[in-house]
Amino acid sequence: MKKKILLTSLLVAGTGFAIVSDYFFKMTMTPFNKKPDSKKLSGKDSLYRNKVWFRDFPKEKWSLETKSGLTLFAQYLNHDSDKTAILLHGFMSDSDSMGGFAKMFYDFGYNVLLPDARAQGRSAGKYIGYGWVEKEDIRNWIRQVIAKNGQDSRIIVMGQSMGGATTMMVSGMKLPSQVKAFIEDCGYSSVKEEIMYQAGNLCNLNKIARMPLVEAISGINKVKNGFFLGQASSVEQLKKNTRPFLFIHGGKDHFVPTEMVYQNYGATDAPKEIWIAPLAGHALSYPMYKKEYQKTVKAFLDKYKL
Repeated sequence: MKKKILLTSLLVAGTGFAIVSDYFFKMTMTPFNKKPDSKKLSGKDSLYRNKVWFRDFPKEKWSLETKSGLTLFAQYLNHDSDKTAILLHGFMSDSDSMGGFAKMFYDFGYNVLLPDARAQGRSAGKYIGYGWVEKEDIRNWIRQVIAKNGQDSRIIVMGQSMGGATTMMVSGMKLPSQVKAFIEDCGYSSVKEEIMYQAGNLCNLNKIARMPLVEAISGINKVKNGFFLGQASSVEQLKKNTRPFLFIHGGKDHFVPTEMVYQNYGATDAPKEIWIAPLAGHALSYPMYKKEYQKTVKAFLDKYKL
Protein backbone atom coordinates (compact mmCIF):
# COMPACT_ATOMS: atom_id res chain seq x y z
CA MET A 1 0.00 0.00 0.00
CA LYS A 2 2.79 2.43 0.92
CA LYS A 3 4.58 1.72 -2.36
CA LYS A 4 1.37 2.38 -4.28
CA ILE A 5 0.86 5.68 -2.47
CA LEU A 6 4.48 6.64 -3.13
CA LEU A 7 4.22 5.80 -6.83
CA THR A 8 0.96 7.69 -7.11
CA SER A 9 2.50 10.71 -5.40
CA LEU A 10 5.51 10.63 -7.71
CA LEU A 11 3.25 10.34 -10.76
CA VAL A 12 1.16 13.30 -9.64
CA ALA A 13 4.27 15.35 -8.86
CA GLY A 14 5.81 14.45 -12.22
CA THR A 15 2.65 15.36 -14.09
CA GLY A 16 2.44 18.64 -12.23
CA PHE A 17 6.06 19.46 -13.02
CA ALA A 18 5.50 18.68 -16.71
CA ILE A 19 2.48 21.01 -16.80
CA VAL A 20 4.43 23.80 -15.07
CA SER A 21 7.41 23.30 -17.40
CA ASP A 22 5.20 23.44 -20.50
CA TYR A 23 3.55 26.63 -19.22
CA PHE A 24 6.91 28.32 -18.64
CA PHE A 25 8.06 27.17 -22.10
CA LYS A 26 5.05 28.92 -23.62
CA MET A 27 5.75 32.05 -21.60
CA THR A 28 9.43 32.22 -22.51
CA MET A 29 9.71 30.72 -26.00
CA THR A 30 6.43 31.60 -27.76
CA PRO A 31 4.32 34.72 -28.42
CA PHE A 32 1.78 33.33 -25.92
CA ASN A 33 -0.39 36.11 -24.46
CA LYS A 34 2.02 38.91 -25.38
CA LYS A 35 1.43 42.08 -27.40
CA PRO A 36 4.06 44.62 -28.51
CA ASP A 37 3.55 48.20 -27.41
CA SER A 38 5.53 49.73 -30.28
CA LYS A 39 2.44 51.43 -31.75
CA LYS A 40 1.96 53.58 -28.64
CA LEU A 41 3.52 57.03 -29.01
CA SER A 42 3.89 59.41 -26.10
CA GLY A 43 5.01 63.03 -26.13
CA LYS A 44 6.86 62.28 -22.88
CA ASP A 45 9.20 59.93 -24.74
CA SER A 46 12.47 61.69 -25.58
CA LEU A 47 12.49 59.75 -28.87
CA TYR A 48 8.93 60.82 -29.73
CA ARG A 49 9.92 63.04 -32.68
CA ASN A 50 12.15 60.29 -34.08
CA LYS A 51 9.35 57.74 -33.84
CA VAL A 52 6.79 60.03 -35.49
CA TRP A 53 9.29 60.68 -38.28
CA PHE A 54 9.74 56.93 -38.70
CA ARG A 55 5.99 56.29 -38.70
CA ASP A 56 5.46 58.79 -41.52
CA PHE A 57 8.54 57.93 -43.59
CA PRO A 58 7.75 55.98 -46.82
CA LYS A 59 9.08 52.45 -46.34
CA GLU A 60 9.63 49.54 -48.70
CA LYS A 61 8.23 46.17 -47.59
CA TRP A 62 10.66 43.28 -47.90
CA SER A 63 10.08 39.57 -47.33
CA LEU A 64 12.19 36.48 -46.83
CA GLU A 65 11.36 32.78 -47.04
CA THR A 66 13.14 30.51 -44.56
CA LYS A 67 14.19 26.92 -45.26
CA SER A 68 11.32 25.76 -43.05
CA GLY A 69 8.78 27.69 -45.12
CA LEU A 70 8.23 30.72 -42.87
CA THR A 71 7.65 34.14 -44.44
CA LEU A 72 9.55 36.88 -42.63
CA PHE A 73 8.88 40.61 -42.96
CA ALA A 74 11.11 43.68 -42.93
CA GLN A 75 10.86 47.41 -43.54
CA TYR A 76 13.46 49.29 -45.58
CA LEU A 77 14.25 53.00 -45.57
CA ASN A 78 16.12 53.99 -48.71
CA HIS A 79 18.79 56.69 -48.46
CA ASP A 80 20.42 55.93 -51.85
CA SER A 81 23.59 55.08 -49.94
CA ASP A 82 26.10 52.25 -50.09
CA LYS A 83 25.85 52.12 -46.28
CA THR A 84 23.07 50.13 -44.59
CA ALA A 85 22.23 49.62 -40.93
CA ILE A 86 20.28 46.46 -40.07
CA LEU A 87 18.40 47.11 -36.80
CA LEU A 88 17.14 44.24 -34.64
CA HIS A 89 14.36 44.63 -32.08
CA GLY A 90 13.90 43.08 -28.64
CA PHE A 91 11.86 40.22 -27.20
CA MET A 92 8.18 40.22 -28.22
CA SER A 93 8.43 43.52 -30.01
CA ASP A 94 8.65 44.40 -33.71
CA SER A 95 10.56 46.52 -36.19
CA ASP A 96 8.46 49.62 -35.42
CA SER A 97 9.97 49.65 -31.93
CA MET A 98 13.33 50.53 -33.50
CA GLY A 99 11.96 53.68 -35.15
CA GLY A 100 13.99 55.97 -32.89
CA PHE A 101 17.20 54.21 -33.88
CA ALA A 102 16.19 54.25 -37.55
CA LYS A 103 16.07 58.05 -37.52
CA MET A 104 19.52 58.23 -35.95
CA PHE A 105 21.12 55.98 -38.57
CA TYR A 106 19.25 57.63 -41.43
CA ASP A 107 20.61 60.98 -40.25
CA PHE A 108 24.08 59.42 -40.28
CA GLY A 109 23.59 58.67 -43.98
CA TYR A 110 22.52 55.02 -43.85
CA ASN A 111 19.81 53.05 -45.55
CA VAL A 112 17.98 51.21 -42.78
CA LEU A 113 16.58 47.67 -42.81
CA LEU A 114 14.34 46.66 -39.89
CA PRO A 115 13.33 42.97 -39.82
CA ASP A 116 10.53 41.54 -37.70
CA ALA A 117 12.01 38.48 -35.96
CA ARG A 118 10.24 35.17 -36.51
CA ALA A 119 7.06 34.73 -34.42
CA GLN A 120 7.02 38.47 -33.75
CA GLY A 121 5.59 41.49 -35.52
CA ARG A 122 4.42 40.59 -39.00
CA SER A 123 6.73 37.59 -39.39
CA ALA A 124 5.44 34.02 -39.24
CA GLY A 125 6.51 31.38 -36.76
CA LYS A 126 5.49 29.60 -33.55
CA TYR A 127 8.66 29.87 -31.51
CA ILE A 128 11.10 32.59 -30.48
CA GLY A 129 14.75 31.67 -30.93
CA TYR A 130 16.32 34.39 -28.74
CA GLY A 131 18.84 35.13 -31.50
CA TRP A 132 20.12 31.59 -31.95
CA VAL A 133 17.64 30.62 -34.64
CA GLU A 134 17.32 34.19 -35.94
CA LYS A 135 21.04 34.55 -36.68
CA GLU A 136 20.61 32.59 -39.92
CA ASP A 137 17.67 34.85 -40.85
CA ILE A 138 19.87 37.91 -40.38
CA ARG A 139 22.56 36.45 -42.61
CA ASN A 140 19.90 36.04 -45.29
CA TRP A 141 18.72 39.64 -44.81
CA ILE A 142 22.37 40.70 -45.25
CA ARG A 143 22.44 38.89 -48.58
CA GLN A 144 19.29 40.70 -49.66
CA VAL A 145 20.88 44.07 -48.83
CA ILE A 146 23.93 43.20 -50.94
CA ALA A 147 21.72 42.01 -53.80
CA LYS A 148 19.90 45.36 -53.75
CA ASN A 149 22.78 47.75 -53.15
CA GLY A 150 25.70 45.95 -54.80
CA GLN A 151 29.05 44.46 -53.89
CA ASP A 152 30.31 47.81 -52.61
CA SER A 153 27.76 47.74 -49.79
CA ARG A 154 28.95 48.55 -46.28
CA ILE A 155 26.73 47.01 -43.62
CA ILE A 156 26.54 47.31 -39.87
CA VAL A 157 24.25 45.22 -37.65
CA MET A 158 22.83 46.78 -34.50
CA GLY A 159 20.35 45.34 -32.00
CA GLN A 160 18.73 46.04 -28.66
CA SER A 161 18.03 43.48 -25.91
CA MET A 162 17.18 40.20 -27.69
CA GLY A 163 18.24 42.03 -30.85
CA GLY A 164 21.54 42.82 -29.17
CA ALA A 165 22.06 39.14 -28.36
CA THR A 166 21.11 38.26 -31.94
CA THR A 167 23.73 40.73 -33.16
CA MET A 168 26.39 39.06 -31.02
CA MET A 169 25.36 35.62 -32.23
CA VAL A 170 25.49 36.80 -35.84
CA SER A 171 29.00 38.16 -35.28
CA GLY A 172 30.41 34.65 -34.87
CA MET A 173 29.07 33.41 -38.20
CA LYS A 174 30.78 33.25 -41.57
CA LEU A 175 29.55 36.49 -43.14
CA PRO A 176 30.02 38.41 -46.38
CA SER A 177 32.91 40.88 -46.34
CA GLN A 178 30.40 43.72 -46.75
CA VAL A 179 29.51 43.39 -43.04
CA LYS A 180 31.85 45.85 -41.38
CA ALA A 181 30.89 46.20 -37.71
CA PHE A 182 28.39 45.49 -34.94
CA ILE A 183 26.66 47.43 -32.17
CA GLU A 184 24.71 45.78 -29.36
CA ASP A 185 22.64 47.43 -26.65
CA CYS A 186 21.76 45.47 -23.45
CA GLY A 187 22.01 41.96 -24.88
CA TYR A 188 22.41 38.91 -22.64
CA SER A 189 25.45 36.64 -22.40
CA SER A 190 23.48 33.46 -23.13
CA VAL A 191 19.85 32.39 -23.35
CA LYS A 192 20.21 29.90 -20.50
CA GLU A 193 21.81 32.44 -18.16
CA GLU A 194 19.13 35.01 -18.95
CA ILE A 195 16.24 32.60 -18.38
CA MET A 196 17.88 31.35 -15.18
CA TYR A 197 18.19 34.95 -14.03
CA GLN A 198 14.59 35.78 -14.91
CA ALA A 199 13.29 32.67 -13.15
CA GLY A 200 14.81 34.08 -10.00
CA ASN A 201 14.15 37.77 -10.63
CA LEU A 202 10.56 37.60 -11.84
CA CYS A 203 9.35 34.33 -10.34
CA ASN A 204 11.27 34.56 -7.07
CA LEU A 205 12.61 31.01 -7.40
CA ASN A 206 15.82 30.04 -5.64
CA LYS A 207 18.64 28.36 -7.59
CA ILE A 208 17.65 24.85 -6.49
CA ALA A 209 14.10 25.37 -7.80
CA ARG A 210 15.25 27.16 -10.96
CA MET A 211 17.68 24.57 -12.26
CA PRO A 212 15.28 21.65 -12.95
CA LEU A 213 12.68 24.03 -14.39
CA VAL A 214 15.14 25.65 -16.80
CA GLU A 215 16.53 22.24 -17.79
CA ALA A 216 12.99 21.06 -18.52
CA ILE A 217 12.31 24.17 -20.63
CA SER A 218 15.59 23.52 -22.44
CA GLY A 219 14.54 19.96 -23.25
CA ILE A 220 11.14 21.05 -24.55
CA ASN A 221 12.84 23.76 -26.59
CA LYS A 222 15.21 21.25 -28.17
CA VAL A 223 12.26 19.16 -29.37
CA LYS A 224 10.10 22.05 -30.57
CA ASN A 225 12.58 24.78 -31.43
CA GLY A 226 15.72 22.86 -32.35
CA PHE A 227 18.29 23.80 -29.70
CA PHE A 228 19.17 23.43 -26.04
CA LEU A 229 19.25 26.76 -24.20
CA GLY A 230 22.91 26.33 -23.30
CA GLN A 231 23.87 26.26 -26.98
CA ALA A 232 22.64 29.80 -27.54
CA SER A 233 25.61 31.73 -26.21
CA SER A 234 26.55 35.29 -27.16
CA VAL A 235 29.88 34.79 -25.41
CA GLU A 236 30.84 31.74 -27.47
CA GLN A 237 29.85 33.45 -30.72
CA LEU A 238 31.80 36.58 -29.83
CA LYS A 239 34.95 34.49 -29.45
CA LYS A 240 34.76 33.91 -33.23
CA ASN A 241 34.10 37.55 -34.11
CA THR A 242 36.79 39.50 -35.98
CA ARG A 243 34.96 42.78 -36.72
CA PRO A 244 34.78 46.00 -34.65
CA PHE A 245 32.16 45.87 -31.93
CA LEU A 246 30.50 48.54 -29.76
CA PHE A 247 28.87 47.32 -26.53
CA ILE A 248 26.26 49.50 -24.75
CA HIS A 249 24.43 48.77 -21.52
CA GLY A 250 22.46 50.56 -18.82
CA GLY A 251 24.24 50.83 -15.51
CA LYS A 252 20.97 50.10 -13.66
CA ASP A 253 19.70 47.28 -15.85
CA HIS A 254 17.93 44.71 -13.69
CA PHE A 255 16.31 42.80 -16.56
CA VAL A 256 19.48 41.86 -18.40
CA PRO A 257 21.93 42.49 -15.55
CA THR A 258 24.68 44.97 -16.30
CA GLU A 259 27.43 42.48 -15.45
CA MET A 260 26.53 40.50 -18.58
CA VAL A 261 27.96 43.24 -20.81
CA TYR A 262 31.39 42.72 -19.27
CA GLN A 263 31.22 39.00 -20.06
CA ASN A 264 30.30 39.86 -23.64
CA TYR A 265 32.93 42.57 -24.00
CA GLY A 266 35.66 40.30 -22.67
CA ALA A 267 34.77 37.47 -25.03
CA THR A 268 35.95 39.08 -28.27
CA ASP A 269 39.51 39.88 -29.25
CA ALA A 270 38.35 42.07 -32.13
CA PRO A 271 38.59 45.89 -31.96
CA LYS A 272 35.98 46.93 -29.40
CA GLU A 273 34.47 49.79 -27.43
CA ILE A 274 32.17 49.81 -24.40
CA TRP A 275 29.89 52.50 -23.01
CA ILE A 276 27.78 52.23 -19.87
CA ALA A 277 24.86 54.66 -19.51
CA PRO A 278 25.16 55.18 -15.73
CA LEU A 279 21.54 55.42 -14.55
CA ALA A 280 19.72 53.68 -17.40
CA GLY A 281 17.50 50.67 -16.86
CA HIS A 282 16.86 48.04 -19.48
CA ALA A 283 16.68 49.42 -23.04
CA LEU A 284 16.65 52.98 -21.70
CA SER A 285 20.19 54.09 -22.53
CA TYR A 286 19.15 55.90 -25.73
CA PRO A 287 16.05 57.72 -24.43
CA MET A 288 17.79 58.70 -21.16
CA TYR A 289 21.11 59.75 -22.74
CA LYS A 290 20.07 60.69 -26.26
CA LYS A 291 22.88 63.11 -27.14
CA GLU A 292 25.63 61.06 -25.51
CA TYR A 293 24.28 57.89 -27.13
CA GLN A 294 24.33 59.45 -30.59
CA LYS A 295 27.80 60.87 -29.98
CA THR A 296 29.11 57.46 -28.87
CA VAL A 297 27.66 55.64 -31.87
CA LYS A 298 28.87 58.31 -34.32
CA ALA A 299 32.39 58.26 -32.86
CA PHE A 300 32.51 54.47 -33.25
CA LEU A 301 31.34 54.64 -36.86
CA ASP A 302 33.79 57.44 -37.67
CA LYS A 303 36.70 55.60 -36.03
CA TYR A 304 36.26 52.68 -38.42
CA LYS A 305 35.30 54.89 -41.38
CA LEU A 306 31.79 53.47 -41.59
